Amino acid sequence: VQLQASGGGLVQAGGSLRLSCAASGGAFRSYTVGWFRQAPGKEREFVAAIFRNYGRTSLADSVKGRFTMSKDNTKNTVYLQMNSLKPEDTAVYYCAASSTVIASALMSPAHYVSWGQGTLVTVSS
Repeated sequence: VQLQASGGGLVQAGGSLRLSCAASGGAFRSYTVGWFRQAPGKEREFVAAIFRNYGRTSLADSVKGRFTMSKDNTKNTVYLQMNSLKPEDTAVYYCAASSTVIASALMSPAHYVSWGQGTLVTVSS
């Protein structure tokens, strides 16, 4: 499956953005899709995932209450709605596909088999 992330941009602190991740070339519904982010000089970190079954989501503690994840199977697209953005949310955001449904495993980039190209989110103070 190929993934294409979009929706990044520059926003002031407290603002909102919605990222999209469009999938093609594979059985979209067979994959759990996750979002990761990587700030300059830092390791890639887990942000959120939506499970292939039932659409259950998992969110990193740092974004709970501010970010939500959803998917539209008819459009083969997942979304990351980001509200109340903070300067520390600034990073390149990547979407990725995984065949696992183990919640703990989904927090590691190693369990993802396909990655999108990334979209830059910059939050100004």
